[in-house]
Amino acid sequence: MNFLTASIAKLKRSLGALSRVDARFAALHEQLNERMDEMRFAQGLVLASLHEHRTSPRIQDYEFKVFSQWGEDGILQYLTRVIPITHKTFLEFGVGNFFESNCRYLMAKDNWRGLVIDGSAANMAQLKRSSFYWKHHLIALDAFITKDNINALLAQSQFDADVGILSVDLDGNDYFVLDAIDTFTPRILICEYNAVFGPTRKISVPYDPSFDRTSAHSSNLYWGASLPAMTYLANKRGYSLVGTNAAANNAFYVRNDLLNARVEVLTAEQAHAPSLYRESVDTQGAFTFLAGDERLAAIQGMPVFNVEQGVIEPL
Repeated sequence: MNFLTASIAKLKRSLGALSRVDARFAALHEQLNERMDEMRFAQGLVLASLHEHRTSPRIQDYEFKVFSQWGEDGILQYLTRVIPITHKTFLEFGVGNFFESNCRYLMAKDNWRGLVIDGSAANMAQLKRSSFYWKHHLIALDAFITKDNINALLAQSQFDADVGILSVDLDGNDYFVLDAIDTFTPRILICEYNAVFGPTRKISVPYDPSFDRTSAHSSNLYWGASLPAMTYLANKRGYSLVGTNAAANNAFYVRNDLLNARVEVLTAEQAHAPSLYRESVDTQGAFTFLAGDERLAAIQGMPVFNVEQGVIEPL
């Protein structure tokens, strides 16, 4: 019995030592992330300053990446400079852990306030442990978004209706959720779109409150809405398309009362370009790297919702 007690005590001491090592490693990792963020932030300041005197109305000319996935950071630096912003506030959902996101650089550089939502409690918990969460006015909600709960979720921001930016990235019900938002009139609207759906058809995946991209189709290519569909909805709500990012997955809209000569108004067909990233997978989740028309062929015949005519039809 004494031997067993001594062994247990020794094991507890070992586990305690491992715990302390893990805690020190976690702290070191967090410090490293902070230093890396500071370097990226400084790089962003330089890149932003290089664009200050450019006069092109083409938003892709201003792209650069600090915390965004592609060149959205640079585009937003430009748009928030040429579009008057009364309230430096943003609403962004489908953000993962927000470490890579559209509005994080605005928050860090220009002291914007924000509300972010993601369906993963683990992602939001990781965000709340980060140093930049307590350093800024940021509200993080873990919730699976539907068209029925989106307004109540966004209301928790307590922001003025004239919010600076609304960024929509759900990989699924984007069209229907955006259509349901009736409590905010953002000055700048960012919508992810599925370029595989092409430049002409106003289509979306049919609404399903539990839509999950991975289970909807094994290729991971069947999700969201086309650029023409998102532009059709934006136009109805009083917004104009001013361009897309070069990666061809995010569209940028400006409220019509704020349009000026510093931005160009485009149709969906004018702004559309084929996306080049290859994110298709097989049934085991391994990349298959489908490109071009191969991607559309993989999901051909799947049901899509024609947003203009209000009918389901085959892709």
